Amino acid sequence: MIDGTEIRVRRPAAGRKDRDKFVSGKTKQNAVKAMVLTDAEGRLLYCSPVRPGSCADITQARQLGLVELLSDSPFMEILADAGYQGLGAQTGGQVVTPPHRRFKKNAPDWYEERHELQRKAHSSRRIRVEHGIAHLKKWRALARHLGRREHMSDIVQAVAGLLSHQQSAALSRGVQA
Repeated sequence: MIDGTEIRVRRPAAGRKDRDKFVSGKTKQNAVKAMVLTDAEGRLLYCSPVRPGSCADITQARQLGLVELLSDSPFMEILADAGYQGLGAQTGGQVVTPPHRRFKKNAPDWYEERHELQRKAHSSRRIRVEHGIAHLKKWRALARHLGRREHMSDIVQAVAGLLSHQQSAALSRGVQA
């Protein structure tokens, strides 16, 4: 499962040329974005280096080489949210996103019910990635970062490594984290 997450950071100093690039379009706050991959149980498998908050999820996935990686690998299903619409066609159906709405207006009643059931089924299957992100963000260093943005990638990947180790240690002991 794949999803992007935003971590709030300090606002760049006045007069910096790239000041607007950290403003997230989603939350309207200064943030950096990381892409997180988890397994079906919500255990962290990968956390990407951070990008400025204005970067879209699908753009970040393309820049990290996800499309090329999946085209060269055996078939696997990766559940994603609507931010990754279009990657399914580029990866031969390996990235599965929620269904599109066929009707914008005046949809038949049967269609509304079917679309809602499909959307809920997809959401129920991918809720584990949200749990994995929540475990990652519980760490104080990522709750709201007040240090230098230049160190954020290292901090995120260090916390992800510690969390992954913690989850695998709990799994080897037979305890569910």
